[in-house]
Amino acid sequence: MAKKPASDPNYKVIAENRRARYDYAIESDFEVGVILMGSEVKSLRGGQANIAESYVAVEEGELWLTNSYVPLYSQAKTFGHEERRKRKLLASKREISRLWQATSRAGMTIVPLVMYFNHKGFVKMKIGLAKGKKNHDKRASDAKRDWGRQKQRLLKQNQ
Repeated sequence: MAKKPASDPNYKVIAENRRARYDYAIESDFEVGVILMGSEVKSLRGGQANIAESYVAVEEGELWLTNSYVPLYSQAKTFGHEERRKRKLLASKREISRLWQATSRAGMTIVPLVMYFNHKGFVKMKIGLAKGKKNHDKRASDAKRDWGRQKQRLLKQNQ
């Protein structure tokens, strides 16, 4: 989860893909901008977006967010937007090149992690370069998480 900076009153998490860290081993993450229509930004301020089923692809040297859900804005009558359209992501050419090489050669995937408003009020997205986990890896991470919870409970009881 993206941590909230203490001095940023505009910082707000819009949508989070909690399943991503369970299904994938995130090797590195990047902050990218998102190109949106005005009605999409107004709708995102309501906080009903969903990026859990979405993915990022590199197409013709550009990053595209596919299958993300941004609900319709009720006051936008004629100039509304499609709820599940492809949205362009903004990143430097060097980052896009590195992501494309990793996905084509190393068999990795690009997963959206968090969508949020930054301290300036712009919509940003944290994407992760990830490799899929096998079932035994998921069980190991579950066991590690459960042990951490048990350890915290024991420490809390002993105090």
